[in-house]
Amino acid sequence: MREFVAVLDFGSQYAQLISRRIRECGVYCEILPHDIACADLKALMPKAIVLSGGPSSVLEDDHPGIDPYILAQGIPILGICYGLQLMAVKLGGDMARGTSREYGPATISVDRHTDLFSGLEDSLHVWMSHGDHVSRPPEGFTVLAHTNSCAIAAMGNERRGLYGVQFHPEVVHTPKGMDMLRNFLFGIAGCTGGWTMKGFIEESIRDIRAQVGDKRVICGMSGGVDSAVVAALLNKAIGNQMTAIFVDNGVLRGGEASEISHTFTETYPLNLDIVDASDLFLDALQGVTEPEEKRKVIGRTFIEVFYGEADRIGGAEFLAQGTLYPDVIESRSAKGGPSATIKSHHNVGGLPKDLKFTLIEPLKELFKDEVRLLGRELGMPESIINRQPFPGPGLAVRILGEVTRDNVAILQEADSRVQEELRKYEGYDDIWQAFAVLLPVKSVGVMGDERTYANVIAVRAVSSMDGMTADWVKLPYDLLARISTRIINEVKGVNRVVYDISSKPPSTIEWE
Repeated sequence: MREFVAVLDFGSQYAQLISRRIRECGVYCEILPHDIACADLKALMPKAIVLSGGPSSVLEDDHPGIDPYILAQGIPILGICYGLQLMAVKLGGDMARGTSREYGPATISVDRHTDLFSGLEDSLHVWMSHGDHVSRPPEGFTVLAHTNSCAIAAMGNERRGLYGVQFHPEVVHTPKGMDMLRNFLFGIAGCTGGWTMKGFIEESIRDIRAQVGDKRVICGMSGGVDSAVVAALLNKAIGNQMTAIFVDNGVLRGGEASEISHTFTETYPLNLDIVDASDLFLDALQGVTEPEEKRKVIGRTFIEVFYGEADRIGGAEFLAQGTLYPDVIESRSAKGGPSATIKSHHNVGGLPKDLKFTLIEPLKELFKDEVRLLGRELGMPESIINRQPFPGPGLAVRILGEVTRDNVAILQEADSRVQEELRKYEGYDDIWQAFAVLLPVKSVGVMGDERTYANVIAVRAVSSMDGMTADWVKLPYDLLARISTRIINEVKGVNRVVYDISSKPPSTIEWE
């Protein structure tokens, strides 16, 4: 059985980053709701628990809590920021409101070089984000570090294996943060590591074969890296029992269907069928303008197509798809909890309740960068692995408002100009995702001495590690000028181009 570390989420924007950092240490980790019952958590047999940060205050009456029995199970626990404060309150320590909020870079002085700070310097740069602070630690706890304005920057109870830090070791702004996490995982919790992509493949193949037996599987192939890796993994596990089905849903990028056909029949051959269902999807989307409804319409229509293809190939009981861990996190509604549903993904939130297929989602534990590592371990070519993410609902979520055939044609043309120009850019490999968006507004312009009233295109380019957070790319002005000029001059019906300079959070990468 693999080692398991649980991250209890109190609404922190960094909860996913904590999980990724732990996995980078070679230890498997999952994010769980903060109010999980102690019995349910113990049943998972975690080697350690991390309490995330969060936006709430433990001094408020309705602050997110924890089953108090969890703290008494002898399982090593690391509380980060809010997690430290909650631990302190639950175990009898005292809290105080800060006179000012401490946010940003700080320097801690280490008082004890054992435990969390083993092998580290006396003075360490960290990233703070807090208003409240622990004024008196619980009985049995020792102050491990402090700052000039925070007397308890870290505390620990070695006998009970309980530790807390007021700063964020998981962010890059805490340079020695990974060393602290390793000290906790390996020195305090006794983890041995060893969670690798090779091991993940072996485990997944065993699980897929046990689940499928001699039955047939269809795999929804979008052309993106996620579904391609799923198809490759299934191909390795069960061979031609799997049929990858690529559906032209009418809202693909220009030339996408032919590119996918070439890639997966010649470059990296799979058992692939291509289905043109563009009219079916576009008809179903008529009159639909609300983003969530678009995703659900597309999800339901995909299932209709898959039902038909399953019958055509002689029956398939299983549907495989490229659901990732961030998809599950963003689609999960934490009812009454600190985290809210951001958006449903077509392969998570858009499936009918009476689905006739049994789902196979072998990547639902992985982040995007881990999927790329998995693809490399499977021997897939870099041309597939390094493809920029493309949403399952396609251009439908990049057309704000109703999806019409005319709007799709305009956006396909605009997006192709964006892609052509960016591929010439020397910094292209550093871009996580770049695309055009058709806005639901028109603006006045002048073209050839005549007044125009035409569409507006927004261009978006972001850098990211896993899609959970992202920053907008500072593209050179001359590149932006070429993109704008080409779109306005070459795409009929567009007279204005704008550039999106928002990060995630607070925005999402896609516009819908």
